Amino acid sequence: MAPFRPNRPTLGKVKDTPAVTPLQDALTATSKAVNDELDQLLPPVDGPEGPLHDAMRYASLDGGKRLRPFFVLQTAALFNVAEQAALRVAAAIEMLHCYSLVHDDLPAMDDDDLRRGRPTVHRQFDEATAILAGDALLTKAFEVLAGPATHSDPQVRCELVWELATAAGGHGMVGGQMVDLRASSLEMDVQAVTRLQQMKTGRLIDFSCEAGAVLGKAPHQQRIALKAYAHDVGLAFQIADDLLDVLGDPNQVGKGLRKDAEAGKATFVSLLGVERAQDQAAMLSRQAAAHLDCFDEKADLLRDAARFVVERSL
Repeated sequence: MAPFRPNRPTLGKVKDTPAVTPLQDALTATSKAVNDELDQLLPPVDGPEGPLHDAMRYASLDGGKRLRPFFVLQTAALFNVAEQAALRVAAAIEMLHCYSLVHDDLPAMDDDDLRRGRPTVHRQFDEATAILAGDALLTKAFEVLAGPATHSDPQVRCELVWELATAAGGHGMVGGQMVDLRASSLEMDVQAVTRLQQMKTGRLIDFSCEAGAVLGKAPHQQRIALKAYAHDVGLAFQIADDLLDVLGDPNQVGKGLRKDAEAGKATFVSLLGVERAQDQAAMLSRQAAAHLDCFDEKADLLRDAARFVVERSL
C-alpha cells in the first residue's frame, strides 16, 4: 500500500480567490482522511449505551485543525509507511486529544461552553455523559493502537502503546493538566510555564511526530531529529495559543478567550509581553524547521507546518 501523501495543487489565483498552499491542501486532505477513519472506528450504536457513542462522535468528528494527525501522517510518509497503518495511529491520537478537550471543558476544570464553534460536550449532552465519552475515547485510542491492523509487528504496536501512555499520563498531559489547575496559586516563571506546557501540550505533539518513525522502524538519528522538531514546534504552538488568547477574536477562534488572564494564570504573554512572545515563537519555528535538514525536500510540509503554527489566526 502506498504511503499517505496528500496531493499538492498547482499554485495560482482564480479571480480574487487566494491560492491554496500545499500545506492548506495537505491539512484539508488530512482532516477528511482522519474524519473518515474516525467515522468507521466510532460507528453509531443502538441500545441504551447509544448516547455515549453519539457523544464520542460529537466530540471527535468534523472539527479541529487535526494537527496531531497531520504530524503522524507526514512523518510516516518519510519512511514509506502504509497509509492505513498511519491513519489508524492518526485517528488514535485524535481520539485521545479529543478526550482531553472534553474533560478540560468540564465545570470542574475550565468550565467552558464553546469548543470548535459548537457547544461543549457537557452542554450538548450532560456532564455525566461527557465524562464517560472522554473515558471511552481514551481507552478506544489504545484499542486501535494495539490492534493487528495498525502494524504486523507486535513490538511496534507495543512501543506505540507505551509511548502514548507515557505522553498522556501523570508525567505527561494529565500531569500538565494538574499543574494548570493549580497554576493561579503557584509562583510561575518562564521556566515553570515552559515545563507546564511541555507536559500538557508538548508531549502529545512529541508522540505525533515520532509515531511515523516508530511505524517505519526509523534509524535512531532520524528519530532524534523528529523529537527535536516536535519539541520546538510544540512550544511555538503554545506560545501562539497564548498570543491568540490575548489578541484573537472569539468568533474566529471558536472558543472562549482571555480566561487565563481572568484566572490570574501566568502565560508566555503575561511573562514576556506580546512582542517578545512573538519573537520567541518565530525563533522556535525556524529552529524546528532546521532540525529537518536530514530529510531534504521530503519534509517540506513539516517545515511549512512549523511556520503555520505561529502564523495561524485560528
